[in-house]
Amino acid sequence: MCTGQLKKICHLGPLVALGMIKIITMMTIHCSRQCWPPEESFGAKVNFCLFFILSGCTLFHFISAISEGPGFLPLKWMPEKITDTQFLQYCTICQGYKAPRSHHCRKCNRCVLKMDHHCPWINNCVGHHNHGHFTAFLASAVGGCSISIFILFSWVVTLLSVKPIPFPSPPFFILVLVIFTIGLSIGVILTVGMLLFFQMKAILTNKTEIEDWIVEKAYHRRFGDGIHWPVIDSCDQFTLTKEQLVQKVDKRKRARKFRIIEPSYGSWVPIRYGCGVLCNPPYTDETRIKLNVGDVVIVTRWRRYWLFGEKEQEIVNDVPVKRIRGWFPRPCAIEIIENSQYSFKSSKSD
Repeated sequence: MCTGQLKKICHLGPLVALGMIKIITMMTIHCSRQCWPPEESFGAKVNFCLFFILSGCTLFHFISAISEGPGFLPLKWMPEKITDTQFLQYCTICQGYKAPRSHHCRKCNRCVLKMDHHCPWINNCVGHHNHGHFTAFLASAVGGCSISIFILFSWVVTLLSVKPIPFPSPPFFILVLVIFTIGLSIGVILTVGMLLFFQMKAILTNKTEIEDWIVEKAYHRRFGDGIHWPVIDSCDQFTLTKEQLVQKVDKRKRARKFRIIEPSYGSWVPIRYGCGVLCNPPYTDETRIKLNVGDVVIVTRWRRYWLFGEKEQEIVNDVPVKRIRGWFPRPCAIEIIENSQYSFKSSKSD
């Protein structure tokens, strides 16, 4: 009867995983010593040592992920501030509150810290404490199996070639076992490699598999009743309007004044200004404006060959005039350098 840490290993998932590690390691070492002996060349020695290290890391991190465990929340856990309980879920099985990012596992029958998922291959949860070991186990397994495929495939090619083989002819069951190991290694690379991708994504985004699922459900949850829609704290119905006003002020600060030295005809195909202007138009359907020599334009956007701005116009008798703004070729204008800041009127409805 297995007890303690051995109880976790004496299970179908871990035993199958250990069996796969043993088969792949033994067959790879056997074939490597036959077709590419490490004592004959430096490359063979490096290849053999690299596989041996990856195989050892796979076994070490596999056992560590099982023995370390995910980290369980203490039974009957309570937050330091009682007022925080309003934001937490209560676990009736553990008889305590679930800490942030912790979830209850039905298999382990405990609340797990930063739970990602329950893995049948390690017969344990993947959580806060063993996530690093589990990811290293996956990476080592994929790397080791990649080298294993290379060595085993080379062994099969050498055996089936017309040239004399440099090692004794193996029994038929060894050939079958090698081909089986190649298929096993390919399966490990595909399945474990996909799992490694998801684990790396979880690490880089700092979101576990369960948290991804929570976020996905949040996008589909209905927030309003069709008329009233709540907003997050510190926001109100004027938040975007206030942000836009700040952006307008910032735009006026970075604006530059240009004087027109060549007329702009508002053409969409301005051949006369050169190939640079013709071949690099702004990719937008905004207006190309007509400008005369001497006009002053307040430029707020610029490209290498084009400028976007608003023509400066005089307001007579407080009569509003139609605003003229759009793109025009850069060779048409030169910047006016002024010591003092200028201002220009801009509508809040830009």
